[in-house]
Amino acid sequence: MTAQVSPRKAPRQSRSLATVKAILDATAHILIEGGFAAVTTNAVAERAGVSVGSLYQYFPNKDALITALHARHGEQMTAVILRALTKAMDATLDDALAGLIEATVEAHRIDSALHCVLELQLGAMDKAWPEEEYVGVMEERIVALLAHHRAVITTPDLKLAAFMLMHSAHALIHAVVLERPKGVSLKAATQEIVRMLKGYLTQPVSA
Repeated sequence: MTAQVSPRKAPRQSRSLATVKAILDATAHILIEGGFAAVTTNAVAERAGVSVGSLYQYFPNKDALITALHARHGEQMTAVILRALTKAMDATLDDALAGLIEATVEAHRIDSALHCVLELQLGAMDKAWPEEEYVGVMEERIVALLAHHRAVITTPDLKLAAFMLMHSAHALIHAVVLERPKGVSLKAATQEIVRMLKGYLTQPVSA
């Protein structure tokens, strides 16, 4: 992407915060209803009830709108997962994994229609928001969680184990939320993810 995707300025006062929220909410509604092609600055401004000039104070173009929406959605998801990781430090490994996976499933269900559009239709924009910061924090927390349960975890490299855990769980949770077989409950599928991940973490290591 060569277009500017960063906001022109950050809202600070309550009125400007409300304006930006209305703009991003309008962007989400239009994106879900009509896809990327339907998102224009004029359409978003009209849906948000603001002037195009007000929109341009914060967002230079539609790419900046989509990027900011993606970032907001990612931050909402990350907050849910990080809260679960904090609670997991005081739980058994079984309860910690269950709580983490359930929270991640919950995070993926935050505005699931928007998540589906962002993830499946706009995959090329996944790198447009600074996700490395959030991924790095989560990885550190997961390494700390695994270290806390070192006595029962057999994988030798905790950083590698955290990487495997994050990426395998991400792929499985996407499938569970968006594509699980008909008749399979979310609870049952979530329990299977927990069982699989625990098996990976605690299986005997071959010599």
